[in-house]
Amino acid sequence: MTVVRLGYVAMSMELKNSSPSQTMTYGQFKSLSDRDGAIRKLERISNSNLHNCLRLLKHNRAHDISFFRFSSKLVPLATHEELSDWNYMKSIKESLKELGEYILLHQMRVDFHPDHFVVLNSPKTEILKASLLNLKFFHRILKGMELDPRHRCVMHVGGSYKDKEGALERFIENWSVVPSGIQKLIMLENDDKSFRLQDTLYLCEKLDIPLVFDLHHHQANHEDENWEKDWDRVVKTWGNSPHPVKMHISSPKSEKEFRNHADHVDVDMFMEFLSKVKGSVPQIDCMIEAKQKDRALFKLMSELRKRVEVKIIDGASFEI
Repeated sequence: MTVVRLGYVAMSMELKNSSPSQTMTYGQFKSLSDRDGAIRKLERISNSNLHNCLRLLKHNRAHDISFFRFSSKLVPLATHEELSDWNYMKSIKESLKELGEYILLHQMRVDFHPDHFVVLNSPKTEILKASLLNLKFFHRILKGMELDPRHRCVMHVGGSYKDKEGALERFIENWSVVPSGIQKLIMLENDDKSFRLQDTLYLCEKLDIPLVFDLHHHQANHEDENWEKDWDRVVKTWGNSPHPVKMHISSPKSEKEFRNHADHVDVDMFMEFLSKVKGSVPQIDCMIEAKQKDRALFKLMSELRKRVEVKIIDGASFEI
């Protein structure tokens, strides 16, 4: 038997006025004549975002959801080069501590997905440095919550730069300059355009990085549609992680827009996947990447309750 725990991404469709991604652009920041006042405004926005994160976690707990991805935009302009003198951690210290205490008390799993411009296989030194600066931000946020930062950031391999083999080897080369603390932060996922499951497994096995299997991406980008033959390899990449196996689950919006996420998850597709992996691991944490966020989770659980092969545990987890 395998326990399946469902989570969702960043924002709730049910909890009103709870955005954790309120922001300020650098243009807006510069337009304010009082720089200190502008920084105070950034700090108010950041603390509001973190307050909404706590509201989201409390909403999740009310629905038995213990798996959640935070927004990557919690602290606007935190890594902007023109604000390198801003000690943003000082202003959000108490908010982070409160979040971390709640997460630990209720044994929640939380993580991040850095933005697409955070890549570790870029041939440009300035992009690699900026990417490491962004990853350091996530590491600092997690440490501020007093959470173990291991395997809390899922990333794509990066760009293919018209030479996929060379881009894979450059990832390995660049990995050697990534600080060990940041290395431990990283998980990799197969993507929907360039780096397929086998490509990503190559890196994960070589560098001891957990692989987050994205089924939808595999359906959109594969050489061999049969992912099952590599499932054991995926599982083994999690051998040194403190967390259960993680995967992403979503459905295509349409045949024409296959790569785009649908509002909800196709329960038949999900059950077909689960029928092939049940019993292979004690637990799988499935992050729902659907446009309807928590509503998609609630709808999927409602449909799963009708399946005789599913044993419901609570509002967001079940056993197969």
